Amino acid sequence: MLTQSAQAALWFLIFATPVSLYVAWSDVKAMRIPNIAVLALMAIYAVVGILVLPLQVWAWAWLHFVVVLVIGFVLNMTGSFGAGDAKFAAAMAPFIALGDLRLFLVLLSAVTIAALIMHRTMRAIPAVRNATPDWASWQRREFPFGLALGPALIFYLVLAAIYGS
Repeated sequence: MLTQSAQAALWFLIFATPVSLYVAWSDVKAMRIPNIAVLALMAIYAVVGILVLPLQVWAWAWLHFVVVLVIGFVLNMTGSFGAGDAKFAAAMAPFIALGDLRLFLVLLSAVTIAALIMHRTMRAIPAVRNATPDWASWQRREFPFGLALGPALIFYLVLAAIYGS
């Protein structure tokens, strides 16, 4: 059961989708999630959220941002997570209803596996690499996690818009 409001999820989906797709593309192309994308997603939550969520729900969700940012920076310090990934995951956190956390983590896991398989398959195809020779993720061992983070937020918001309370 999704606890996110269907109407709020739809509004978030409309505005967050372009940013999420940009993050996925940017991370694959440059192995970098620009700060402007992180700030844009936070601004979307700040502006749209205050209009579509109850004030108390909107305000408490900023705590999700802080918790995920701290966890992300700890993971970044251990070398297991990129700084851009940590910042974008934190910016995504307020969009996820606390009651949906387990569902979102399962969804993120599935999207990550699919994105990893897709990325590794695409970079193994010479025609794809020739069409995008300057894409940094083709050369690097690390996985561009923005390729999973952005779509995971989109899929969650789609599910919440359809099945939300």
